[in-house]
Amino acid sequence: MNQTKPAFLSPMWRIYLGAWLAYIVFIALVLQNETLLSGKFDPVMVFYAFVSIAPAVPVLALTWPLTGWFEQRQLGLTWRFAIHLAAALLFASGAHLLQVLLQQTQDRALDWHIWPFMYNVMIYVMVAGIFHTVRANAAAQRQALAVQQAQTLLVAAELGALRSKLNPHFLFNTLHSIIALTQRNPAAAETALFQFSDMLRYVLDTERSGNDRVTLDAELQFVRDYLELEQLRLGPRLQVQWDLDPDAGDFVLPALTLQPLIENSIKHAFNPYTRPGLLRIESRRDPQAGTLRLTVSDDGPGAAQETIAASPGLGIRTIGRRLELDYAGRAALTIDSRPGAGFAACVTLPCA
Repeated sequence: MNQTKPAFLSPMWRIYLGAWLAYIVFIALVLQNETLLSGKFDPVMVFYAFVSIAPAVPVLALTWPLTGWFEQRQLGLTWRFAIHLAAALLFASGAHLLQVLLQQTQDRALDWHIWPFMYNVMIYVMVAGIFHTVRANAAAQRQALAVQQAQTLLVAAELGALRSKLNPHFLFNTLHSIIALTQRNPAAAETALFQFSDMLRYVLDTERSGNDRVTLDAELQFVRDYLELEQLRLGPRLQVQWDLDPDAGDFVLPALTLQPLIENSIKHAFNPYTRPGLLRIESRRDPQAGTLRLTVSDDGPGAAQETIAASPGLGIRTIGRRLELDYAGRAALTIDSRPGAGFAACVTLPCA
């Protein structure tokens, strides 16, 4: 059974008690300085130092809950100063009274009483200041942790929102392709439905698991199924060239990284035309740079960078935003395209 550790055994209170113990020993040595120089030691001085100082330890410890009460009530600086001033005067009066009784110095001059009194006030101020600093640091750490957790939740929510925009967009396009195919070739449509079920399972598995990381081999198999389905619709117009790094298959990357780029090429470089076109898919692992580069290019009409930036489509922008959120600036999506010069999208991912 788990047992809660007493509060006084926390590191802060161990430091607090240790500091006071060291202070008591220091005062005991100072009080018998001449005795120590003569080679003797008076244990009575240790007892006197303990009796005169130890009562302040639990009393000043009450400053800790007092500072906590300030935080809970969110008192202003004026009220805090007033309460601390009253508490400091009360503590200094009690501590000085105990010292007077122990030393029997009631008949001393007034200036003798002022300096020990002010010393006790400073002791209170120092302890209260330390406790306030500890609470302020703890509050700052809690706030930083809350901000970090909020940012993590925001990133997770935004990634979920981006995937919810991306996946239906892809799924509905694929279903429309199959529906169109059933009118021309029912047998091919049946084959396409089996491929589509495998693709749908790939998408849903990553959603259900909450982990959208897959190997490059799995992503490429998904892309091959997608391209075979598109080739049923486009026929010889869609020609695919693969240039894959054989050592990069186990690389882990976000699911549906390649498919939106390929879909973008098919939409702009193949759908509007009856002529054949070439789609090139390339993967290169760079061990020295610690990166994987994936490139999807076509020989379509291309577009100016300004036109690409102003495009209302979600696919390219979604991939870029996902990479930014997933890798915090360590991944990149670059576009190389000019009118009449085709379109190339390159994703660079860090290996770790």
